[in-house]
Amino acid sequence: MVVRPRRAAPVLVCRKCLKRSDEGSDVRRALKSELKAARRDGAKPAKLVMTGCFGLCPKRAVVVASGASLAKQEYVLVADRDQVPRALALLGEERGE
Repeated sequence: MVVRPRRAAPVLVCRKCLKRSDEGSDVRRALKSELKAARRDGAKPAKLVMTGCFGLCPKRAVVVASGASLAKQEYVLVADRDQVPRALALLGEERGE
């Protein structure tokens, strides 16, 4: 049986990066608000899922990924909240949106 969710694919964020980054809480809030703003008519917004370490550990950025980007072994680094829309656009292209 194949089941399709009513919401977009989740966006994965490294919890450790959010904690270590000076801009972590701002990036998290921006990601959530952008995901809510980008939802389609009647669809639920994509979930923001906190994960364990991806093993990249950038000095001043947060690692963000999607299921499609993980399959290609690609990650997006977000240094501050101004980069969030572009990061989600990159992940949206990978997720087929």
